[in-house]
Amino acid sequence: MKRPSTTKRRYRAGFSLLEMVIVLGIIAVIIGGAISVMGRVGDGAKRTRVSGDFQAVGAALRMYQTNNGRYPTTSQGLDALVNKPSGTPVPKRWVKLMDEVPLDPWQEPYGYKFPGTHDPTTFEIISKGPDMTEGTEDDISSQKDE
Repeated sequence: MKRPSTTKRRYRAGFSLLEMVIVLGIIAVIIGGAISVMGRVGDGAKRTRVSGDFQAVGAALRMYQTNNGRYPTTSQGLDALVNKPSGTPVPKRWVKLMDEVPLDPWQEPYGYKFPGTHDPTTFEIISKGPDMTEGTEDDISSQKDE
């Protein structure tokens, strides 16, 4: 029987440390890109939710106007849909129209104006948007086209 030579070494098949680091780096880049894309999808979903809230609160405001002959004043605000306003003008036939006014997707209360900024004949509902600061470019209004 012949013994194998000690000068020849066989290397085991497998990955080197460098190859493993490169593969993990590529996976990290792919995951980072996916997270970035998902973040933008989430922002679109929040804007869609704002639109749905505008429709729901707007329907309650129109019902308030039908019952009382006018929309709540800016000072009475959206709380007039949940609690009977005590200030003037006192609503004629107030009924509770919502259990609570929803918060926007950034957990901020919606703003309310009557008369509205762009159409003074109707109300305006406002979300402060992602930066949660009123009066900035990312504000979302029920009276503006997005």
